[in-house]
Amino acid sequence: MLLNLFNEMRAAKVPVSVRELLDLHHALQKGVVFADMDAFYYLARAILVKDERHFDKFDRAFAAYFKGLENLDQQIEAMIPEDWLRKEFERSLSDEERAQIQSLGGLDKLIEAFKQRLEEQKERHAGGNKWIGTGGTSPFGSGGFNPEGIRVGEAGKRQGKAVKVWDQREYKNLDDQVELGTRNIKLALRRLRKFAREGAAEELDIDGTIDHTARDAGLLNIQMRPERRNTVKLLLLFDIGGSMDAHIKVCEELFSACKTEFKHLEYYYFHNFVYESVWKNNLRRTSERFSTFDLLHKYGDDYKVIFVGDAAMAPYEITQPGGSVEHWNEEAGYVWMQRFMEKFKKIIWINPYPKHAWEYTASTHLVRDLIEDRMYPLTLQGLEEGMRYLSK
Repeated sequence: MLLNLFNEMRAAKVPVSVRELLDLHHALQKGVVFADMDAFYYLARAILVKDERHFDKFDRAFAAYFKGLENLDQQIEAMIPEDWLRKEFERSLSDEERAQIQSLGGLDKLIEAFKQRLEEQKERHAGGNKWIGTGGTSPFGSGGFNPEGIRVGEAGKRQGKAVKVWDQREYKNLDDQVELGTRNIKLALRRLRKFAREGAAEELDIDGTIDHTARDAGLLNIQMRPERRNTVKLLLLFDIGGSMDAHIKVCEELFSACKTEFKHLEYYYFHNFVYESVWKNNLRRTSERFSTFDLLHKYGDDYKVIFVGDAAMAPYEITQPGGSVEHWNEEAGYVWMQRFMEKFKKIIWINPYPKHAWEYTASTHLVRDLIEDRMYPLTLQGLEEGMRYLSK
């Protein structure tokens, strides 16, 4: 049975292996879940999906598989003779229930009325005493209070059926190419991590405390240790203004995620391309600037450098002295980028424009050449590829 589910997962490009399918079989054999579709959905997702970005694909495959089973149920029901179903149904009724059905004119009358309501009703209904729906006192529907009726939909109080969970697809924004949010960006940035214990001894060392207490014959000996921190150092440079105004929201989300994930973070702004100065406060960018030479000498070559910009400008802004649209730059922009490349070991450029659009801008080709083709789109997949390069 689960083989078809496995095939649906593979068709939806969920990276699932036979080993994980066998693990799911083993969990079912051990009775981890039983006769509970909600529980099976979460169990299957926990075993078959190893990366949150594939949750949406999993939900779609899961829905396709179980909708197929629902159709199979309908086909099986159509093969069962109606007389046999009636006899089995009547056999399960108590005397009181038979009397209640007779009050509506008998089972045939009840079924006829049910079919007529189906033809008349054109929309979903909740509550009330006539239409087929949920709640209310109508003899047809689900979750209501009429003892003489026909159930339509889930039995009893089976609310929150798993199909509702996968149809909601709460993780649909985690696919590779969708627009990013701060949470998604954090997931991608976490690939760039290098942990070490540094700073003051502020964290309780449980293993050390147990070990020293045992050595001291049970006398409590509390041990502390430095907190485990991400030691990656990041220098972030944002293109601001002009065509980048259309990407303010996603750049804010990227900036917010970086400030959360990296303790050693430095950031600056530039416009279109980096020249002899950068700034930190856009309201004071004409009066409070920082020398790019000072920046190159201040930060060690162990810093990872990320430029964020659309790389869309006139080519002369990169290739010519005086090419800046805001001031006269004594040296061409490409000279400054070469200095960055000589100083820092790891540099990438994150571009918020879709990758397929890069081919139509001459300046984008120039930037990609300068940074040795280390340009990545601002998508979840693009960020992951960039972080993977920086972490090498």
